[in-house]
This record gives sequence, structure tokens and C-alpha cells, in this order.
Amino acid sequence: MILKNHRKLLIIGLVGFFVLVALWLRLIPMLTMGHTDILSMVASDDPQYDLRLVELSLANHFQYPWFDPMTNFPIGTSIYWGPLTIFIADFACTIAGAVTRPEIIGACLLVTPLFAAATVALMYFVGKAFGDWKTGLLASGFTAVVSGTFFLYSLYGYFNHRDGEVLFSTLFCLAYLYILISEKGATINLADFGTWRKTALLSVFAGIAYLLGLFLMPTMILFAFIVGVFTLVQFVFDFHRGRSGEYLLIANSIIFAIATIGLLIFGFKSPGMDLSTYSVGHVYAYLFLIGATALLYFLARYLKNRKRYYYPITIIGCGILFVALLFVAAPQLYTLFVNDLYQFFGQASVTQTVMDAMAWTPGEAWTSFNYGLLLMAGGILVTLYNNFRDERPQEIFAVVWALIILFSTWQHVRYEYYLAVVIALLSAVCIHFVFEKGWGDLRQLATGIMPPATADSSKDAEKAEPHRGAAKKKKQRKGTGSSPKPDYPVLAVVAIVFGLSLLFAFTSLSYNYQIGSSGVNQMNPDWKGALEWLGNNTPDTGVNYYTIYDPKTFQYPSTAYGIMSWWDYGHMITYIAHRIPNANPFQQGVTGPNGSAAYFMSTDENTANAILDADGTRYVITDIEMDTGKFWAMATWYNTTVAGTPYQTNMLYPSQTDPSQYNTVTLNEEPYYQTMVSRLHNFDGSMTPATSAFYVEYADPTVTQASLPVMTDAEVMNVSDAATKAEQYNLNAQAGHHATVLSLSITQPIDNIPALRHYRLIYESPTNTVKSDTGDVKYVKIFEYVKGAQIKGDGIIDIPLVTNQGRNFTYRQESINGEFIVPYSTGSDNPYPVKATGPYHIEGTSTTFEVPESAVMQGTTIN
Repeated sequence: MILKNHRKLLIIGLVGFFVLVALWLRLIPMLTMGHTDILSMVASDDPQYDLRLVELSLANHFQYPWFDPMTNFPIGTSIYWGPLTIFIADFACTIAGAVTRPEIIGACLLVTPLFAAATVALMYFVGKAFGDWKTGLLASGFTAVVSGTFFLYSLYGYFNHRDGEVLFSTLFCLAYLYILISEKGATINLADFGTWRKTALLSVFAGIAYLLGLFLMPTMILFAFIVGVFTLVQFVFDFHRGRSGEYLLIANSIIFAIATIGLLIFGFKSPGMDLSTYSVGHVYAYLFLIGATALLYFLARYLKNRKRYYYPITIIGCGILFVALLFVAAPQLYTLFVNDLYQFFGQASVTQTVMDAMAWTPGEAWTSFNYGLLLMAGGILVTLYNNFRDERPQEIFAVVWALIILFSTWQHVRYEYYLAVVIALLSAVCIHFVFEKGWGDLRQLATGIMPPATADSSKDAEKAEPHRGAAKKKKQRKGTGSSPKPDYPVLAVVAIVFGLSLLFAFTSLSYNYQIGSSGVNQMNPDWKGALEWLGNNTPDTGVNYYTIYDPKTFQYPSTAYGIMSWWDYGHMITYIAHRIPNANPFQQGVTGPNGSAAYFMSTDENTANAILDADGTRYVITDIEMDTGKFWAMATWYNTTVAGTPYQTNMLYPSQTDPSQYNTVTLNEEPYYQTMVSRLHNFDGSMTPATSAFYVEYADPTVTQASLPVMTDAEVMNVSDAATKAEQYNLNAQAGHHATVLSLSITQPIDNIPALRHYRLIYESPTNTVKSDTGDVKYVKIFEYVKGAQIKGDGIIDIPLVTNQGRNFTYRQESINGEFIVPYSTGSDNPYPVKATGPYHIEGTSTTFEVPESAVMQGTTIN
């Protein structure tokens, strides 16, 4: 009784507690940052670009930039997501009085944790729609601790729009659920507005919620697809049960009419009909959904007194006919339909190189959601069971919602953030159902007293479960008159579900705490320092960082230039250095003959130079990750067919502790060392001779039945000796056995590496990643692309250099056609901290040369 009287306060208190837990977990990085520079707390990809948009919007009186020339040089880019998150952040900055960059960052980094906290509160009402206040509390509590990208994308330091997508899409789903619940058992007469006023009002609310989500991100179209699939399924169920579908016709028509009108007012921001942008394609999609709902409704009325299977067969026939007509009469719309379905639910080779676009693996699924996956499966079974007994359209909607999002996540791991709330909801549904079924047995086990049952509840129980009711009566008749025993199988299920719920909550909470405490979003200090140096020590591009430009009239000034690096680092280059990257994390500027993949994988300097000339590039930035861990990604973007096969090979070798077990090693082939990324980062563009390498004997998988070639012998030796030995071995090798020459070290090439003649190192970061006889390899390096001074002569020329980190190295180059083209100047007019410590010297002679900076930049001849 006390609980009942204070239930509202209890609910408010618990939901508030869950909100605070969600906030605490996400704000752990802020609470433990100490005196760390707040910029270092910002993740290195999308958050930095969103922060740029906030700065740009604030500087232009809350205007939103739909075009940005500060990336994807020399084209610029159109912004494909909506302004809602940016405007919310603008409002937060205004309220907080944030003006400087650190203040703006501080205000913005709180936005996404607050999105997640609001979702936690909202999930109480979503859960309540599937049961009662207890289901709501469970859904809210699980949402507070659930892991995956829902947590990662709302962690302090990752300012972005994704958890806003979850918030507004969940708000839309809640509104749609209320429509379904409110119309259960109601009779609607389309001619009498009074009979569907409530449906109309709820539909208007749902339409507004949909628009809010759409103005945040065009991906909201996924939830229109969910509604469309649900509508089809529900019409079939309703026809089977003899129920009319006016409520679906009204709801879908109003919701997507509002979406259409809202988008028309908002305006189309992109040409064509791509549904991943704000294009006219959305209008066609919404009108199609309204028309399809109307068709389903009128077909149901027309076939009302026919056999039940007529309706689904007619729907299938209409669907096939529609697709065929679309293919013939409107191929552009057909292509749009196919392409956008593939975008959401398909996979391509290059997407496996994009972390949040990769396919979901079972291991990743378990790491993210652990025991929640089992509870979700239980929740789906519960909803199906409930609908077998009684009509519950809201639970059918939940199953469709769950299955589509689950499949989307399986294809692209980024959609974990949508799946998180579904797992929290269905876990709550499962737990509530099991405990409701087992509550009487639990109480009896605890007190020894059979809980009282009203006559109505007894009848309901017997009606719902006649066999079980008869069995209990029979058991009571056979008893000795004592109270019946608890149903132990039911208690066992309760215990299992209770254990899974505790494991789900505890495992997720522990994992999130570990992630929050790990500094996962903190910026790499080498990159931060390198880009701050770049912004302060390179010429201004002539494009104002804080100006919103009109794409119809904008032209790059003659002083503009691009920065070539891998696409991962594009937003950092824009936000920190205020320079213009050729490629960015939108995967723009990556593919094609002039893309960054083609540049870094080039093995010919002239080809690479032509790419930089076409792209208007002046500086090139490399890092150790491009050189090692991300190399396969660049190779895949360059050639999806062969990917990294020509450059690197994976082999198995026996473990030293247990020869029956194998470890995997990646060894470099000769073409790896000829790529531009290797020649720049590993050898500073200098000529490098081959010295030692691995002589490797191995057996094919067809021989060993292993997944990879198995190394049977390996020896470090001189490169030429290794090549001779491998050639001799292969002449008499057994079938399936081979020998080759490979290298384990990135600084030990298998063949002589020629010098790059138009690239000079101008900066390197302090962290050393490789220390070898051939020299240190720093984490980040910046090179300038120059014309190079021309020196007539033959042989090998060298120059001693010292970097800004105090590392001494010698640049060496062999003449081509009686000429050297050298990239370094020797005078004090060199504006960069990598300096020559002596003149150029032709080896084996006493000839030296001094090279002025003007000759390097203008390409003039010294002698």
C-alpha cells in the first residue's frame, strides 16, 4: 500500500537516478581530465568537424553552412546532414556565454551526453507502452547502462549527431506506439472526424517528431521504412482477424504528409534523389508510403469477405507488378530504390576499411551487448506469444523495429546506436513477462502461502492456459489438502532471467566504466602538435575559415592549396590547422585516379606528382598508422580486387611455447617499399639500399590444411644471398612448397629504393615508433611538395640534415640522365625547422653545392 501511494515519486526518483548514472558514465573523461587541454579531449574524426560547424554557425549569426570549401580540395563539399544538432549546440553556447574555442568545446561536449540522458528518461514511457510502470523502469535502467556505439558516441569528447538520432527516432517510435495502443478496439468512421480525432492528434505529434529527426539527419528515412514494413505486416494480421485498418491509413497519411510539407518548406539541399541527403527523393518515398498504405487499405476492404490467403497473394502480385513498372517506366526511381536499400543493408569491400561501416561480427556483438542479446531474443519471443493470444499491434511494431535495426547493424556496426534502445526495451519486456508469470510462485516459495486470486483472474488464467489450469486442479484433487507446491520450472526460468538481467546490467556498467576511464577519445598528441605547427608555419590559403560561402559563386583563390593525407585525418587538418585536406572522413577525395589512395599507393614518383598537381596539393602528411596498420585499408581503396596482396603477406609460424599452435605474422613484399607512403615515412624520401631480409620457406594451405601459408623455415641474411637461395629452392621444391624473400621491418627494403626528388621533410613529431640501424621513424611527418633545384652531375649526391626533433639523417639521391633534382635548400632562408647542416656533396668527389631557397621553390638550375 505504501508503495502504491508513493509510486509516482518512486518512478520519478528511479528514472532520475538512471539519468544521473547515464550522465556519470559519459562524463567520466571530464571528471578525470585534470588540467588537460580540452582540445585534447576531442575525438579526432567527426566531432572535430561538427565543432567546426558550430564555430561557423556562431560566427554567422546561427546560419547553417550547406557548403564548405575548407575540405575536399579543390572541390569543397556539401553538408549532407541537418542543422538541428548544430543549432542545439549553438543555443547551449549562447546560454553558457561560450565565445572562445575552449569555451565552445566545453559547452558542445555536454550536448551528446545530455542526448543520451534524455533518451534514458524517454525510454521509461516506451517501456510502459509495452507493459506497465515496471517495464518502463526496466527499459530506462537498461538504456542508462547499455554499451555499444550508443555509449561511445555519447561519451564526453565525442560531440556528434548520432545520439540525437537515437533520441528523436525513439520519440517518433513512442508517438507511433501511442497511436497503435490508443486505437485498439476502437471503431473508426472516416466520415466522422470525432471517431479518429485522437488518432489525428497523435499522428500530428508523430509527424513533428519525425521531422525533428529528419532535420537532424536524413537517415531518419530508415524509420519510414520500418513503418512501411510494419504497415504491410499489420494489414495482413488485421485482415486475418477481420479488423479494419483505417487507423494505419490515417496515421501514415498524416505523419508523412507533415514530413513532405516540412521538407518542402525546409528546401532540397542536394540535387538528384539520393535518400542519404535532403533531396526530392524523400518526397517520392513519403508519397509512395502514403499511396501504398491506401492501396493496402482498399485491397483489404475489397477482399473483406474472400478467403484469407487472397489478401497476401494479391499484395505480392501488386508488389511484383509495381517493381516491374518502375523498372520500365521510371528506371531512375528504380535505381534510387535499389541503391538506397543497398546503402542501408549491403556491404562493399571498401566499407570494411571504415570502422563504423564494417560488418558486425558475433564477437563485437557480444562485447557490445553481452547478455542483453539473450534477453532481446526472449523479448521477441514474448511479443510473438502475446500476439498469438491477443492483438497487440505495438508489439508487432517492436518486432519489426528490432529485426530491421538488427539486420542493419549486422551489415554496418554504426547502427549499434539504434539497436541499443531496442535491446533495452525488449530485455525489459522479457523480464517483466517472466516475473509476472512467476510472481505467484515466487511469493508462495517465500511465504508458503498461495497468493489469493480473484474469480476473474482465475477465469482469465484458465481461459489463457486451459491445460495448465486443468493440470493444477487435478494436482490439487490428488493432494492431501495442503497448499499446492510452487511451479519449480517456472521458478527456474525466473531465476535464469533474473541472473541474465543482473549480468547484463553489471557487465555493461563495468565495460562502460572501463571505456570511459580509458581516454578512448583523447586526441593523439603527435597529430595535435603537428597540425598546430602546420597552421602556424605554412602560408594562408586565402579561404576564410569563418566565412560561409555560396557554392554557386565561390571560386578558390590562387593562394589556395591542398593537404594530402589519408582520409581519416581530414577533419583534424580543417579544424586544428585551418588548412584544406584533399581527402576527408566523408571518404571524399579517396578514390579515382587523383584520389589519396592512388597517391599513397603509387610506386612511381612522376605518377604521384601528377596527382598532386591535379589536386593542387602543396603539403603531404604521413603517420606510422598509414605505414602499418592502415596500409591494407589504403591498398583496398586503391584496388578492391587485390587489396594488400601485392604488398604484404600473412603467414603462420609455430609458437615457441607450443609448436602445435600457430601465430600470425605480416611480412612485407618488395612492392610495399616502393609505395609513396613507405618511401616518404620510412625513408624520408631518401635513396635507401637493400641490406638484409628474411629468407622464408613455406607450405601452401592445400598442404597444411591451415588457413594461411605455414612458415617452415626462416633466416635473416643478405638480400642477394636470400634471393639466390630462394631461386635454387624453388627449382626443386615439392608441390605446395615454396621459398621467397620478405622483410619484417618497415625500414629494411628488399630492393634498392630510389630517392624522391620533389619532397622535403619540414616537420616531424616527437614520438619515436621505430628505432633501427637505418634511422628513427617518428609518428607524424610533414613533407612539402616542391619543384626542386636542378644540379648537373653524375653519381650520388648527399646532404646532411637535422630535423626539428634533433634527429640527424642524410638525404641521398642518384643522378638521372646527368642531373639531380634536389628538394632541400642549404641557406638560412629555409623557413622550416628541418635544416641542412652542410652543403650538397657528390660522393667520391670534392664537389659541393649551396642551394638557395628560391631555387628549390622555382626549380632553377644551380650550375
